[in-house]
This record gives sequence, C-alpha cells and structure tokens, in this order.
Amino acid sequence: MTEAARHRARVAGLALCAGFVVLGGKASYLAFVPPPPSKAAPVIAAAVRADIVDRHGELLATSVTAYSLVANPQLIWDPNEIATSLASVLPDIDAEALADRLADTSRSFVYVQRGLTPRQRQTVFSLGLEGLRFETEHRRAYPDGAMAGHVLGYTNVDGEGLAGIEYALDERLKAGGAPVRLTLDTGVQASVELELAAVAASYDIEGGAAILMDARTGEVRAMASWPPFDPNRASETAKDDPARLNRAAGAVYELGSVFKPLTVAAAIDSGAVRPGAMFDTSKPVEISGFKISDDHPIQGKASLARILADSSNIGTVQVNTALGTRRQIDYFERAGLMQRAPVELPGSATPLVPEQFDALTAATASYGHGFAVSPLAFLSAFSAFANEGERIVPSLVEKPGTKPDSVRVMSAVTADLVVAMMREAVTDGTGAPADVAGYRVAGKTGTAEKPVKGGYDASRNVTSFAGVFPSDSPQYALIVTLDEAKTKAGESTAAYTAAPVAGRIIERVAPLLGVAPRFEDVRPEQNVMTVSAPRTDL
Repeated sequence: MTEAARHRARVAGLALCAGFVVLGGKASYLAFVPPPPSKAAPVIAAAVRADIVDRHGELLATSVTAYSLVANPQLIWDPNEIATSLASVLPDIDAEALADRLADTSRSFVYVQRGLTPRQRQTVFSLGLEGLRFETEHRRAYPDGAMAGHVLGYTNVDGEGLAGIEYALDERLKAGGAPVRLTLDTGVQASVELELAAVAASYDIEGGAAILMDARTGEVRAMASWPPFDPNRASETAKDDPARLNRAAGAVYELGSVFKPLTVAAAIDSGAVRPGAMFDTSKPVEISGFKISDDHPIQGKASLARILADSSNIGTVQVNTALGTRRQIDYFERAGLMQRAPVELPGSATPLVPEQFDALTAATASYGHGFAVSPLAFLSAFSAFANEGERIVPSLVEKPGTKPDSVRVMSAVTADLVVAMMREAVTDGTGAPADVAGYRVAGKTGTAEKPVKGGYDASRNVTSFAGVFPSDSPQYALIVTLDEAKTKAGESTAAYTAAPVAGRIIERVAPLLGVAPRFEDVRPEQNVMTVSAPRTDL
C-alpha cells in the first residue's frame, strides 16, 4: 500500500469515528432529556348516542357496537380475488362493483360494508385477505322492533336522526348522557298496537291510527299508526312505502261526526243555546241550495243529548246556526284545530281548512266535513272534555318540573254537561259498541265519506271514535281512526268499525292505567242490596 493510500484510509477511519461519537452523543441527549410536548390536538372519543326509554324506564332505542369493513386499494394486489372472496361470505356485496372500487389505487380508503355483526366480522377476518381492516362504530337498535316505530323514528349509518324523536331531539341524543324519557307506556302502547293489528286483519283497512292521552297532563301514553314501521329496517323500506307515514300525527282526515260534541259545547258555552233546548230534526235543512239530511231522521223535536246520541246532522246544523260563523271560527282557534298539533315530532300535519267559512262550509264543518285535521290535533281539542274545559298541549317527552301549557276551550260546567250527553251517546246511541263495563266510556262516533276529485266517494269511508273515560271523573282521552274499514257484513260506519276497536282498547288499557272499575247498578231501587239491609235469603 502506498503512502497516499494509507493516508486516505486513516482519514476515512477518523471520519467514521467522528460520526459514531456524534451519534452516541445524540443518543445520550435523547435518553436523558425529555421530549418536547406534542402539539397534536387530543383525540376525543365521540359520545355514544343516548338511549330512549318509556315512562317506566323500559328500553326503546339504544346504541350497539357494530363494525365497518374498510379497504385500502393501494395495498391490494388482486381486487377481483378480494371482491369475490368477500361476496362469498357477505351476500349483500356486489362483487363486480366492489372490484372496480378496489382497483382505484388513487384512493386509500373505501367502505366495503358497514354495520357488520361480530360473527360477520370474525368470518371476514378468517379469510386472511390483504388490504382490509375493521373500524368500530355504534349503530342504533330498537329492541321492540316495530312497536312505537313511528314515534321513535330512525337514524342513518352515521348516527344522525332522520325521523321521529330521533330527528326531533337529534342534538340532545348525540350529546349522550342520561336517556331521553318518553311519556309512552310500553304496556299501553303494545295493547293499542295489537288492537290495530287485529282490526287490520279483520277489516282490511287501508290505514289507521289510535292515540291515548292523559288529558290532565297532555302526556301521550300511546300513539300507534297502521301499517306498522320497523325502524330497524328503515334502510330496507322504500321511500314511498305507506308504512313510513305516521297517520296519527302526519296525516289529515275529515273525521265526521266526532266534531258534533265540539259544536254543541261551543253553542252552550257561548250562550247561543240552552242545555235544555229542543230542535225540530224531522226535515232536511237547506243551505245555499244544498240539502243537509240524516240517514235516520229523528221524528219530532230532539234534545242536544239526542242529537249527539243519534248523530243528527240536521240538529247539529241548527245548533251551529245559532252559534254563528264568527264564534265557530273563534272556537276552532281556541281548540287548536286551525293549526298543526305542537308535538315533539317532525311532520305534524297542518289542517286543511275551508278557504272561507260561508254559510255552507260553516254548516258542514260543524259535523266534521270539509275540514281535515290530524287525529292528534283533534284529540288535543277533544281532551278538554276530560280536563274541566282546558286543552293541554300534547307531549311525547317527559318534562319533569314543568307545567304544561293550557288553553281554556270551554267552561268546566259546559264540559261536564257535554260529557254527560256523550255518555248517553254510548249507553243509548251510535257509540254503544265502545262501552266497557265498569269504565263509563263517554264518546262519539264519526263516519265521513272520503273526498275525491269533484266530490265524495260514498263507497269509501273514514270512521272514528273519540271518547273520554271514566265519564264521572274523566282523565283519559282516546281516538281511533280507520281508513276504509270493510266489515264482512258490509257495514262501514263507525258504530261497526271504530267504536268496537275503541271499546277493546279501553278494556285492555284501563287496568294498566290504574283506572278502577265501578259497575253501575241498573236494577230497580227496591231490589238494590245495601250493607245495612237485613238479609231475607237465609
């Protein structure tokens, strides 16, 4: 080796030694000097969406752990093989479409399928495919399936509320924390839904609704709509599927003669008629060239109670004529029938009211024709009969410590008078099938032909029963509305359709609500046995 070569070797060796010294010093520095604080923003876990429970704490909606399968196309060697393998264990996957997405190497993140169960996750994991990973998410689940489905609503895959309470209280639910407590009672709700399902099977209805409300607090104990809607299957339900419509709050109907007690109450309360007034109902009434008649006219004169019991259009129109159009409109306003029901649900329907109340429209509106409202809005107005004349704003969400808003619709005396008349309409009138032994139901039937282009279709009816119970101290208000109920006997009026359903609902739910039965003794007074009476049958 020449002297020059040896010199270059010594220089290279010294350079390597110097490098090792520098690296060693740096390592010692890092070993003993703490690192600078990180400037990265802290990762905050998203709150788990709050549960929804009924008034007793029974779970109605909750969040469960689910898995999303995602892929990084940049790490996948054969997109077709991956797609085919996944489609073999996840049948909902379109292998061809997925292969095209996995072949796009300009992307590093692709959703393959969301909402996988733990079993599906394990099955995919066992395939051992490259370029895939799982992300943990929370998905919404509704343990009772379709029960109260229209009220609860649903969320999308990202946990955002899209309908019902899930939408109306989205921000509150996304914040997590304590469950949202509804006013619903699952026992009562289930009973109401079972009766709607039974009548749907028996009468082949197009749709239906039933609502039960505590008239003193405005708390809705049950709200059901037919056809039922399962929020667990929201993504599988077509946008135009009839099951999506909440007919209790989101649809409007001409409800017919259930309006008559409101007309009578307005006339009594305003002083337009006296409670003992009599009306000649034997002949049709002619207004603006149209005749208003009854299917079964009452011969001679009829009292207000008989007008309600026999559901006389002629009598009701005469009562409304005495009331006057201006006072009629004012009464409808106070009853809340001129606007949507202010409840914690999106899509509460706006009523369809006459453009102007002339003599004819005022007359037909008095018995529930030409004036369409949602069952919920009507029940809110009708509930004043069970709350000493005050209408309480309906509510689906418990609000402890707050007093519900109320509007006086009529005096307490008027409310009591009309309830007594409606009790007669049940014991001795068209509402008889709604009577339930021990629970003193008071109410009114309503049958309305469905409006069609150019008039009404006499072969298609909407039938309703609205009632309160127990009549001697009313607390609960109920409405049942059936769209095109068809009985085997061919009868399509409310007395044969909606009234029997209402009676069966009350029979089921009254014990759940804590309403004690009291049986009215109809035997002659001299035969009534009292505790102090001496026994004569020994």
